[in-house]
Amino acid sequence: MIALLVLPVAYLLGAIPFGYLLVKWKTGVDVRAAGSGNIGATNVLRTTGRVAGVVTLLLDIAKGYLAVWLAGRLTEQSPFWMSAAALAVMAGHAYPVFLKFQGGKAVASFIGAFLCLTPGAIAAVLPVFVVTVAWTKHISMGSIVAAAAFPLGVWLILKPDLTVVAAAVIAAAFIIYRHSSNIQRLRSGTEHQFSFGARKR
Repeated sequence: MIALLVLPVAYLLGAIPFGYLLVKWKTGVDVRAAGSGNIGATNVLRTTGRVAGVVTLLLDIAKGYLAVWLAGRLTEQSPFWMSAAALAVMAGHAYPVFLKFQGGKAVASFIGAFLCLTPGAIAAVLPVFVVTVAWTKHISMGSIVAAAAFPLGVWLILKPDLTVVAAAVIAAAFIIYRHSSNIQRLRSGTEHQFSFGARKR
């Protein structure tokens, strides 16, 4: 019975829109009306500043980690329920009930969730992300390439329960899907280049 709480709790944790709340508190502006229109750390960094961007990133990672950690505590470390929680927290971030289901790309919550579930695989794809961003100057490209490589890393490094592998595949596909508009801009050469600073307002 307790296990049935895992998915709604994970979803509601994911649905807490930290980027939106921080920008609203700091500037009074709806972050969805600025930059890329996203509530995630990259857009917060671009529109509001380094501190707000970093804090948003850390909080979004933390909620992903917490969702999976709680699932483990509630289900005696069940791979199935922990994997389900990882996907639910990502869904909450991407489609938050508190913002009429208009959320972010779910990359940070993905990192946090799988940092708890598959820390070795996350560590393995981090250099892929960093090198890709350094080479292309696009956060989105780094996220897409790292997500694509992630399921293979899970399988090769951990050889875990098949439910964990399945969750990794679904999560990676979800991240790539959420970057559909970025992929279009990358193809047209209009995607934002990464700069660790805020645009002057």
